[in-house]
Amino acid sequence: MPKYYCDYCDTYLTHDSPSVRKTHCQGRKHKENVRDYYQKWMEEQAQKLIDQTTAAFKSGKMPNTPFPMPAPRLMNPNMAPPRPGMPGMVPPPWAFALPPGIRHLGPPPNPAAMTALMTFRPPPGMMPPGVPPPSAMPIPSTE
Repeated sequence: MPKYYCDYCDTYLTHDSPSVRKTHCQGRKHKENVRDYYQKWMEEQAQKLIDQTTAAFKSGKMPNTPFPMPAPRLMNPNMAPPRPGMPGMVPPPWAFALPPGIRHLGPPPNPAAMTALMTFRPPPGMMPPGVPPPSAMPIPSTE
């Protein structure tokens, strides 16, 4: 009966049966050998990448800066300045906080505008059901 050779453990198993292989592959020593094998492989790959990057840098194929800045675009002085939302414009930083598929509606409101909006009363007939009309609503005192 042929013996089974485990490449990770560099050993022959006594029998070539599924139960012996399964027991061997579930063993602590085998798992350590597999982990070591792939750890060494990853280190070799990382070192190759480092060597390739170093060689490209030394040969002048890579810039000195890690994040090169693009050349500034020159604008025609006779053109009006671009408006937000025009093609080619970078969206403002607060626009990235929204979930995908939802457009931003403009800059975030300032606190004074929010206070004014919160104290605004809708016109008669526009109140939601169950809310008394504005004349019956108490007016906050200023004291």
